Amino acid sequence: MVEPDRISVVVDQDLESIMPGYMANRQNDLLQISKALQSGDFNSIQTIGHRMKGSGAGYGLVEVSDIGREMEVAAKVQNGDDIAKLAERLESYLQRIDIVYKEL
Repeated sequence: MVEPDRISVVVDQDLESIMPGYMANRQNDLLQISKALQSGDFNSIQTIGHRMKGSGAGYGLVEVSDIGREMEVAAKVQNGDDIAKLAERLESYLQRIDIVYKEL
């Protein structure tokens, strides 16, 4: 039985060998965003957001792309509050996701 707060995402089985690395990189992004936010480095946050925007959907993780898009915009206008909220949203998503590999 799936817990109510869990998110199940179906991903192409061809990505199974590289998905753990992709997910680890998103965890690393959270650390980098936190450091950059503390130092006011909005350019780095914008770059991270841009990368997530471009890569998430390709891995079957549309939410990562959505968060990345919003983070890129927030970094452009240097909105630290929105960036912090988006980082929390990303962290929550990564903690709750269950990846199901299937032939697509």
